[in-house]
Amino acid sequence: MIAACDGAAKINPGPAAWAWVLADTAGAPQRWEAGPLGVTTNNVAELTALAELLESTDPAVPLEVRMDSQYAMNAVTKWIAGWKRNGWQTASKKPVANKELVVRIDALLDGRDVKFVHVLAHQVDGDPLNAIADAAASTAATEQRAAGTSHGADGFPEPGPQTEDRPRAARARKKTAGGRAPRTGGGAVIKAKFPGRCGHCQSRYDVGEKITKIARGWGHEGCREAAPAT
Repeated sequence: MIAACDGAAKINPGPAAWAWVLADTAGAPQRWEAGPLGVTTNNVAELTALAELLESTDPAVPLEVRMDSQYAMNAVTKWIAGWKRNGWQTASKKPVANKELVVRIDALLDGRDVKFVHVLAHQVDGDPLNAIADAAASTAATEQRAAGTSHGADGFPEPGPQTEDRPRAARARKKTAGGRAPRTGGGAVIKAKFPGRCGHCQSRYDVGEKITKIARGWGHEGCREAAPAT
């Protein structure tokens, strides 16, 4: 089976939701589901989307999972081993964020043949399954209402216009204005002047959302402490 899952948060944290779409071996969408999460973070939404997908598919059938969240994917495939060795602490000796969801997914992956594929979100001619999951999660986050095949949905969510990569567009606007990203030290938190993508988890942040300087540019405040233990 081929699937894509995605989470969305309208401001981070904010009204959030999860979604997944399942396709046949040729990549043709077959069914989808989305559910509200109330007010929470984008990372919680991304992890929940993966957990819901795994719980809704046959563990005996090999599964390819397409995701645009490197945070969610790496958390359950790479970083989890170090977190376990370090007593569920990060490299900075802080408790691992979203531990319950990570443990839940780890149990669901046990004994399964699952291949993870990272895809870029909001790309022209990007991954069609990711685009459907993104649209479904975004709508569910806004409406805070469950939807999908099991709820009588006819057809699949229509992805919105994807004409540009948001971080690239933000950089272009700043360059045109002759400005530079503000220099801050000591982990200062600012409000984003442009939409962009977190340099750590690769999920989106919006104008006005709190961001901070991290190892790879700018990103969510919570992602500053999400580095894997070594």
